[in-house]
Amino acid sequence: MTSIGDKPLRVDDLLQRNVWDVDHRPHITVDTEKCRLCEAKPCITTCPAGCYILAGNKVVFSYEGCLECGACRLICPYNAVKWSYPLSGKGVQYRFS
Repeated sequence: MTSIGDKPLRVDDLLQRNVWDVDHRPHITVDTEKCRLCEAKPCITTCPAGCYILAGNKVVFSYEGCLECGACRLICPYNAVKWSYPLSGKGVQYRFS
């Protein structure tokens, strides 16, 4: 477990150490028309980075804080999420210490 002194760090604290080099071209696209058909909207609860939110009854997506886990494309029952890795050198750079 990572800690500072005697105090262990929370996951949120560790994630704040990461660095993002965001590409201007999204590595994830979402077909919002397909999202309208989805009642459960599992992307909202599955994304560990909180990139998907519900605004009214519409799913709103922001790729800039993506942790590149790919969970959203796997959980989407309508295949509305098209996901690929960002270009080399772009995206999240994990900092573990």
